Amino acid sequence: MDSVPAVTPQAYMERMRSVTEKMLSEVMEAVNQAPDGAWINGSEMQVREVLAEYRRQAYEMALQMRVEAAEAAFSPDGEIDGSSSAQQGVGDSQHGDG
Repeated sequence: MDSVPAVTPQAYMERMRSVTEKMLSEVMEAVNQAPDGAWINGSEMQVREVLAEYRRQAYEMALQMRVEAAEAAFSPDGEIDGSSSAQQGVGDSQHGDG
């Protein structure tokens, strides 16, 4: 797949900006809501869950943007052997309306 253009980090950051801001807000809110004297124990698990979800979304978005770049690189009239392999293993998309 040498002909697939790279996705710029700037484009990725722009798409992830609102997700990142939401994640940061949730982390701070979890720490703020933890009881005094127990900031770590009172927030650590919630923060871990927030960050795990963010990690999943960040990776999924990176893969999705790469798939979109690959799809855009190919002519709709051209025959592409194995074009479905570019979408293999990418999250929630299925053949159909998805």
